[in-house]
Amino acid sequence: MTDPLISVSDLKVHFPVTEGVLITRQTGSVKAVDGVSFDVRKGETLSLVGESGCGKSTTALAVLRMVEPTAGSIHFDGENITTLDRNAMRPYRQRMQMVYQDPFSSLNPRMKVADIVGEPLRVHRPDQPRSDYRKRVRELLDVVGLLPDMADRYPHEFSGGQRQRIGIARALALQPDLLICDEAVSALDVSIQAQVINLLMTLQKEFNLTYLFISHDLSVVRHVSDRIAVMYLGQIVELKKRDDLFANPEHPYTRTLLNAVPVANPDLEARREQPLIIGEVPSVRNPPSGCRFHPRCPDVLPECRTTAPGVHGNVACHLYAPNDGATLPGRTSEGGS
Repeated sequence: MTDPLISVSDLKVHFPVTEGVLITRQTGSVKAVDGVSFDVRKGETLSLVGESGCGKSTTALAVLRMVEPTAGSIHFDGENITTLDRNAMRPYRQRMQMVYQDPFSSLNPRMKVADIVGEPLRVHRPDQPRSDYRKRVRELLDVVGLLPDMADRYPHEFSGGQRQRIGIARALALQPDLLICDEAVSALDVSIQAQVINLLMTLQKEFNLTYLFISHDLSVVRHVSDRIAVMYLGQIVELKKRDDLFANPEHPYTRTLLNAVPVANPDLEARREQPLIIGEVPSVRNPPSGCRFHPRCPDVLPECRTTAPGVHGNVACHLYAPNDGATLPGRTSEGGS
């Protein structure tokens, strides 16, 4: 096993809720992320999955320090970056980049592709000669499968898949170690999704990249991941190796998510049981007591309503043995973390 590139411990991101106009007061908080812990090892892909609003993107933004953590710690390559100021974070920002969800809004329509891809170089390496800058941009376009002479075009001249390739080229400009893909293929057609996913996997091998991959599409996650963390209402409920998770999902929420994935065989699809999650996702401003999934859980126990579940192995659930000193999900046994 390799050392972790990113180590997140008990991360919390709470947003204040205020009332009033001239005189405001805080009346509560939105607990978008509430006690998340995981490691991402060098060269691996860890995927965060879950319903919309469960805190996946907020977790990613906190890792990048694009939103400030309320509590907890974030270590990057062994260094605690949780409280670093803007200047101290500058060297680390070169090593952490993001590919955004919407390729149509993440690119400035008034800038040529050469300026979009080269902007990180201008910001972080302003002394680089202009000739080297142009050469690097053309190399990056070639790496992501675009023609170098496309550098002088504007974003509106490209398709969605091509725009996402431009976003990937921009993310690679500073030769980062960590790439965070926030629903990077969800806005694309299925055929284009496959092309972009294959590109990301090829780039990972070529440049030894580490991925934090955020998605709600379990078929995509199954294809790209080494390990998968399932999030629900701001917390990780299960974290396992990819094959272990799909072969033996333990948390009731994980099982329900996997059961919702269609099967390609129509006869098998018609016969198999498809239990649905009852009710709606509770408010993150006022989450349920005890286990946060208990109002919707088909296997709810009396203690689920009052006591937060401990962690057994890699699942946080009362259905399994009580917590015997294990730490948070993703930081436990060698077999699943």
